Amino acid sequence: MQEIIVQTDTKSYPVLLGNGASTQLPIILEKFKKKPSQILIITDDSVANLYLADIKAQLKGWENVHSFVFANGEKAKSFENYYAIQSYALEKGLDRQSAVLALGGGVVGDIAGFVASTFMRGIPFIQIPTTILAHDSAVGGKVAINHPLGKNMIGSFYQPEAVLYDVNYLKTLPKEEVRSGFAEVIKHGLIWDRNFFNWIISEIKSLDDLTMDRLLVCLENGVKIKAEVVADDEKETGQRAILNFGHTLGHALEAAYGYGKISHGDGVALGILAATRISEKLYPELRLLDELLGYWKHIGFPTTIDKSVSPLELLDWMKKDKKTKQNHIHMVLIQEIGKVNLQSVPDDVIIETLNEFYV
Repeated sequence: MQEIIVQTDTKSYPVLLGNGASTQLPIILEKFKKKPSQILIITDDSVANLYLADIKAQLKGWENVHSFVFANGEKAKSFENYYAIQSYALEKGLDRQSAVLALGGGVVGDIAGFVASTFMRGIPFIQIPTTILAHDSAVGGKVAINHPLGKNMIGSFYQPEAVLYDVNYLKTLPKEEVRSGFAEVIKHGLIWDRNFFNWIISEIKSLDDLTMDRLLVCLENGVKIKAEVVADDEKETGQRAILNFGHTLGHALEAAYGYGKISHGDGVALGILAATRISEKLYPELRLLDELLGYWKHIGFPTTIDKSVSPLELLDWMKKDKKTKQNHIHMVLIQEIGKVNLQSVPDDVIIETLNEFYV
């Protein structure tokens, strides 16, 4: 089992990664400054059917363990569910010594973390990821819910006490979820580490090559990169914005298609292509898009935008991105593998580029 320490300005905490990491839950809880008076497990119905009993078994010696289960899917990251969980916590008598366990993927981690950050002005929580995608979302303390006018627009920065990443929980992931999470793995290589990116391209020719050994390499490198970036910029006032490579268009696609119609990873993958194409226009020496297009087809990522949404509609959604300033879209662009930056991109360049991805 690997232990990676995430160090931020506000907190230091461990990410335990490997087979059986979830068995460390009682030990982590015992290390709290004060033993939790009550524990609230927040999860979705898909994960609950698979792993909720396992987590409850880890908590046999604990009293007052509650669970809140909502329907699986991106639509669950809503104000309605946020309010329902807060109400449930109050009804069960949770207090400031209580703790929240986020058992699930990115949606569960985001909404559970936001509940923990705001219940009685903040109570401890632990991330227990069950998806590949969550190797990114569970680390770094970004927690949020969606709004009809934009993804992750209501939230906060709130670090967990620990992340318990039990890779046994990944064995039941459907192929589309594996692909979605793999997009964030590739992103980490592109923005930070050329050697890691080259390893990905050479070792993983298709999703079938993503064996457990290779997956562990991906997850360990991805978590380490995320931890390094977050350590320098916990609340995204500067460098942390590079983690949003591909996300400006990716989030716009999720919103424009309708939450749940395209996975987060597929949206980010398509967003990476568009950001790379814009980068090539601004940095003529960059020659990367053709390589990515070829690799995307092997993995099964989308390479075209659905005609049901127009470039102008996507531009409007992109302007709702949190990096937009005074109605000017700022995107993370790539100069070379391992080197990216945030800069303003004119509307006409974005529209021109988006049009290239319609077939």
